[in-house]
Order: sequence, then structure tokens, then C-alpha cells
Amino acid sequence: MRVPTVVCGALLLAGPFSLAFAQDYPSRPIRIVVPVVAGGSPDILARLIGGKLHERWRQPVVVDNRAGAGQMIGAEIVAKSASDGHTLLLPTVTYTTSAATRSKLPFDPVNDLTGVTMIGEGPFLVTVHPSLPVKTVKDLIALARAKPGSLNYASSGTGSILHLVTEVMAASARIKLVHVPYKSIAPAVTDAVGGHVPLLIGSLPSVHPQVRAGRLRAIAVTTARRSRFVPELPTVAEAGIPGFEARQWWGMFAPGKTPGAVVTKLNGEIHRILAADDVKARLAEEGAEPVVTSPEEFGAMVKSDIAKWRKVAQELKL
Repeated sequence: MRVPTVVCGALLLAGPFSLAFAQDYPSRPIRIVVPVVAGGSPDILARLIGGKLHERWRQPVVVDNRAGAGQMIGAEIVAKSASDGHTLLLPTVTYTTSAATRSKLPFDPVNDLTGVTMIGEGPFLVTVHPSLPVKTVKDLIALARAKPGSLNYASSGTGSILHLVTEVMAASARIKLVHVPYKSIAPAVTDAVGGHVPLLIGSLPSVHPQVRAGRLRAIAVTTARRSRFVPELPTVAEAGIPGFEARQWWGMFAPGKTPGAVVTKLNGEIHRILAADDVKARLAEEGAEPVVTSPEEFGAMVKSDIAKWRKVAQELKL
């Protein structure tokens, strides 16, 4: 079939226009929307990367914290922003669980945002209050089976990654746990430390300081392999639930129709930033290993994660 001349002309012009746009990018201040409260790991990483982008591009970079609705408030802001690369989103894996468990969203979580790159990944730690007679995953399973429905666990909210990961672990071990959702991870950690909720799976920066202080006991990591940050801890899989695996990740998104050349430019710049020794050291403090992906790889992973967590939520009736 012959393509009309006008369409052909538009296609020929699209490439040069996109490249010219990318050459001028950024032409004004960049805003990185962080969909959690200030002080959390996404906020810290956004300020770190934003500072480096400012050094390289000589444009101001503003971090805008827009917490709420399982990261969906901040995500909606970026999804509905101008598709020119000047408004970005830096969420965690909770973006995919929230997108998977909410029946109605005011934007399309797959098409209205485009992945720029993954930034890093890290483990979750399975922790218990020291008063709980549990030192291993097998101990936890035995206690939960002996007292079904009496063991509470905290999460950072219904539909959060911590909620789904804990429910998957419980289902895999064939035990019943009671969910106690909080508005964020901070109060969940506070109540876990206080012994009010004896079980909490949390990211390394959220719970490891309390583990080091002896206020919580870590019994396993959720990743497929042991973490170099806590090499003494076994994985959940090797400790008693074969096949179990979950991870935290951080990534960067732009609005869905952002020109490909701009996304590519952002991707390359962030990769160069992540390769710097001082950045690697700062990520390590947040329990994150730097990870570089192409926009296509990251986009495919996000789509796959949303589909995976949607299936989990349906199967577990969450």
C-alpha cells in the first residue's frame, strides 16, 4: 500500500526534529517528582542524581515530593505533564504494585509514562521484634502454624510492595498472617520497634539501622541471592521457602510521549552518573546496587511487573 506523500514527509521530518529537540534539551529547569515523603530513599536518590544533572547541564533541578495513594499521586502529575523531558518521576517498585492493585486510575500506568532507566535495586529484609521467639524463617513458619491468624505484620500501606511481598511469602509457606497497614514505612518501623507489630519486611535503609541497634532482628533477605550488604543473612528461598524472590528497585520515568532522543539523552547521562565512584558509594548507603538498562528494557520490566503483581493480587484476593 502506498503511503501518502504528506505522511512520508512527516515521518522524514520526525527524526531530525527529535534530534534537534534533544540537542537543545534541557532548555529550562528540570523537576523530579518523588512520590514519597522527603527523606526516603527515592528522595535521597533524586537529590543525588538531580545534583549531578545540574553540574553537567547547568540547569536547576528541583525535587518535588508528592506523596500519597501508593505513589500514584506523583505518578499522575508526571503522566499529565508536558512530554518534553523537563518533568520526571523517580519511584520505587511500589509504583508497579499500586498500578496493579487499583481498579481505576486517572492515567495509563504503562502508556502515559515511559521508562528512562532503572537506577538501582536492593533487598528487602525480613525482620521481627527481638521478643518474638523467632531466629530463622523456619521458626517463623512454625510459630505462625502453631498460632494461625495471631501473628501481625506491618506494611507501608495496602497495595504497597511490602504488603504484597509479605502476602506472597505467607501464601508460599501456607501460613496466615494479619495485615496492619500504615500510611508510610516510618510509622510501621516505629511500631515494629515498639513490639506492637512483631513482623515487618522492609527495605534495607528503612530497617537495617534498627537491626544494628538491636531493636529488630533480621532473619533473611528476599532477593534471589544473598546481599553483599548483609552477607550473613540467608535468602528466604534457602531458609525455608524455595523459589521465593522479591526485590526493591528505583527507576526514572518521563511522560509517555517524550521524544525518543530526549529519553536516550537522559538515559546516557544517568548511566554516566551511576558509574561515578562517589555515586556508587552513596547508593550503597541506601542498600542499592546501581543498575543500568536501556529505556526499552526498563519499560518491558515495568510492564511485566505490573502484570505479575496484578495476577498475585487476583489470586490472593487482595
